[in-house]
Amino acid sequence: MLRLIVAAALVFCSTVFAQAANWPQGNVTFIVPLGPGSGVDVTSRLLADKLSAKWGKPVVIENRPGGDAMVAINAFLSATDGQTLLMAPTSTFTAHPLLHASLPYQPADLVPIARVTNTLIAIGVPASLGVNSLAEFVKLAKEKPGALNYAGTTGALDFVVSGFLKDAGIDVPKVPYKDGVQALNDLAEGRIQIYSAAYAIVRPQVQAGKVKVLALTNKDRTDLLPDIPTAKEAGFASLTLDGLVGLFGQKDMPADVRERIAADVVEAARDPDFVKRVTETGQVVNPGKAAEFAAEIDEQRSRVAEAAKAAGMTK
Repeated sequence: MLRLIVAAALVFCSTVFAQAANWPQGNVTFIVPLGPGSGVDVTSRLLADKLSAKWGKPVVIENRPGGDAMVAINAFLSATDGQTLLMAPTSTFTAHPLLHASLPYQPADLVPIARVTNTLIAIGVPASLGVNSLAEFVKLAKEKPGALNYAGTTGALDFVVSGFLKDAGIDVPKVPYKDGVQALNDLAEGRIQIYSAAYAIVRPQVQAGKVKVLALTNKDRTDLLPDIPTAKEAGFASLTLDGLVGLFGQKDMPADVRERIAADVVEAARDPDFVKRVTETGQVVNPGKAAEFAAEIDEQRSRVAEAAKAAGMTK
């Protein structure tokens, strides 16, 4: 009997090893919920090049923007080849339960495989506003209640900004935008007085002298922007949200395959050329495996729910 148990265990182990060792069997697809040219898209393509060389199979990027990331998530979950992954910022979906009465998927359907980067998220104001810190912005808003406006865009960041305004006790009405580019243009021209978005998006207007970045929402200050504090350092911890970006697999993907992918992603992301090129897109390369990534996603979900409750923006 013991021999049979040992033999069965050996067969199981060899099968599991073979699954990981033989993956992938064909082309791998990364579905991205953002359009070509976005920071996550650029990162996906650089990572795909590294992994394609390692795996000996093409890694194809499929951009599926729109629909509050539902288009990409549905395409990812509908794939049946076992070789389709989702490459996404977690902020595209952590607010979904607060935004939609019903979802076509369950949060558990998106299984974290590996963290890849942290997008730098900037809090910007028009340079013409004449404020140089979050504290100065709050002071001005208290002096002029209702006179300043913020650009609101659907998603986790919108909840966090709204929570910050409520927490700071200032009356700054929301102007809703579907197009982040238009929001940024209006910020640069002074039609909107505060807006938060990926630093890579804001940077051209900063360089043009039209936008001033007061802080980053990220938990940690970055050497890439040493003179810009985090919101927490500036005294407003409620404005904290990390720009987590990583890879996700489906629930039925074998655990050993996910671990193999994670190990390969972490190795690829530490390549100096990859780090240099991704850093140029306004992201911090910060690879991590599944458990660490999952814990941070849970933390972000709690942070967004807390901010939404504080702002009275419950579903």
